[in-house]
Amino acid sequence: MPNRPMTQDDPLEDFERRQITLDGASKSVHVGGEGPAVIVMAEMPGISPHVARFARWVRDAGFTVYMPSLFGRDGAVASAEEGAAVFQRACVSAEFRAMAANQSSPVTQWLRALARFAHDECGGPGVGAIGMCFTGNFALTMMLEPSMLAPVLSQPSLPLNDPAGIEIAPEEVKAVRERLEREDLTVLAYRFEGDKFCMAQRFAAYREALGDRFIGRVLPDSAANRDVPPFFRNFVTTPHSVVTVHLIDEAGQPTIVARDEILAFFRQRLSSASG
Repeated sequence: MPNRPMTQDDPLEDFERRQITLDGASKSVHVGGEGPAVIVMAEMPGISPHVARFARWVRDAGFTVYMPSLFGRDGAVASAEEGAAVFQRACVSAEFRAMAANQSSPVTQWLRALARFAHDECGGPGVGAIGMCFTGNFALTMMLEPSMLAPVLSQPSLPLNDPAGIEIAPEEVKAVRERLEREDLTVLAYRFEGDKFCMAQRFAAYREALGDRFIGRVLPDSAANRDVPPFFRNFVTTPHSVVTVHLIDEAGQPTIVARDEILAFFRQRLSSASG
């Protein structure tokens, strides 16, 4: 784990930057580690030092991390202005459906292909994935790929204009629930109590859609780190990012408990099944 402040750009020098082409589309993916594959999808405004720190925790827990570049400058501590520009571009991008409830973002097709690709490379019983904020729901849609076994939704924020909406097509969420029940799988999800981007209505919608296969954790706002980068200071004014920006890296903190539960979830689904 590199020892540098979260206020400095991260060169991601301990990951291999690969150009991976799937379904006719090519994206940069930062890869590192050994063991079963886990796909780490960044929050807004991109692969920040905080996101990279979490990816390293996953890697060092015994997994091969695949961290796709979906938006923003990889490794950057974005200014408020740069972060806002990244957010605006993503909102109008054809790859994402930021305002559409009951629809899945087209980029999830590529991410499902990445799960297949990573499983072929790494072997093991299957693949895990975590989405955060803008990508928060993507791990759920990726459950349409049979190799996906361990989905984690961290503060899923889409659709932005419907607090009770979930960003997945009805027929797809039905297929996901059937698979969860058939294979005895679960979905882990996290949010802060006062998060204005991922509110209680959204978790209620997930419970309605997935039943007891949805395990939602709600952390108190008092558990959030308040020393945040410029983009968050200006635009994310409530506790939001459970395992990245708002995580307090001290033993016993609720955010560290959440991180450790996620790592244990990946271990249980991806390691023990292989014997």
